[in-house]
Amino acid sequence: MNPFTFQTTPNVLFEAGAAKMVAGLVSEFGARRVLFVTDKGVRSAGLTKDAEASLAAGCELTVFEDVVADPPSHVVESAVSLCREKQVEAVVSIGGGSALDTAKLVAYLAHSDDRLDDIYGVGLAKGQRLPLLLAPTTAGTGSEVTPIAIVTTPTTEKKGVVSPRLLPDWAILDPELTLGLPPHVTAATGIDAMVHAIEAYTSRHKKNPISDQLARQALALLSANIREVCTNGSNVEARGAMLLGSMLAGMAFANAPVAAVHALAYPIGAIFHVPHGLSNALVLMGVLRFNLPEAQALYAELAPILDPSTQGLPTAEQAQRFVDALAGICRDCKVPASLAEVGVSEADLRRLAEDAMKQTRLLVNNPREVTYQDAYTIYSEALDGKKRQAA
Repeated sequence: MNPFTFQTTPNVLFEAGAAKMVAGLVSEFGARRVLFVTDKGVRSAGLTKDAEASLAAGCELTVFEDVVADPPSHVVESAVSLCREKQVEAVVSIGGGSALDTAKLVAYLAHSDDRLDDIYGVGLAKGQRLPLLLAPTTAGTGSEVTPIAIVTTPTTEKKGVVSPRLLPDWAILDPELTLGLPPHVTAATGIDAMVHAIEAYTSRHKKNPISDQLARQALALLSANIREVCTNGSNVEARGAMLLGSMLAGMAFANAPVAAVHALAYPIGAIFHVPHGLSNALVLMGVLRFNLPEAQALYAELAPILDPSTQGLPTAEQAQRFVDALAGICRDCKVPASLAEVGVSEADLRRLAEDAMKQTRLLVNNPREVTYQDAYTIYSEALDGKKRQAA
């Protein structure tokens, strides 16, 4: 067995209504001044009301609600400035992956002397951070248990800060926070979480027995519940299963990193402002087909999780059935099938492929080497979505 390391968030609270308990958890750190990071949509939906009220009762609370999707670096820097100005002692976030990623960076940068531009990459953030508590409102990114924060630079490139310092003190999983998600967001974020599990399981680097088991359990929970939450969003039990699956997938890919699906998805999100989960879904089938020659055995191992009838079939058939099963989930959950549906044209493919090739941090983890021409071909096939629909 190869040597490996495994790191994750030290504390997890899973309970319906858990967001109301945030103030009690913050009090354990003796923090009197708290920054609450979220976005206007989440806040206007009332999802932060109880947590804010409980925090305001015992703390000096400052709210930063200017987070946007694929957070630009200037938004992160604005929140850091506010945090320093208010002499904040702890950071709390309720929101999607963008809010949680912003909160991670704010908690770190406000307490260290580092500049954001100096910590892009792996292991460059080595200082200390403020106490950090994260509660996701989507079952998708797994950001509450990952040491990663993604930022959009002024040149629209997506860059990541990867460091154990970004792991929060508490991940708070409250299924009630996800009840209001519309079906299209539920589907896209659910597919995102499934991609995390799949790419962790097939990662060329750092794949390990713990991440493998987490990825398998995550895929089982997600695949068994995603259709239900897309059609019956008020099912708290299914919502909870999705949230748990998302977290387990986050733990898996935090230690066995994601690969080409994410590398090709990032430029779509950065350039066309497509939500991250949907960006993943749009290139997922193309990347899976591309990886089949190298990842066939691993896809075959995962196939019975999605389709028990594949148990005992020849490896090649199992692997193909695995790809087909994922295509079926995307269809059933009504995920858009083509890049054209999100505004991409043939004239954009070259830039997308060029930007994807900059994601070397991710591409090195792919089971099969990806060239510029490979990326261009995958984008080209995803442009009209016909191959995915036929899968």
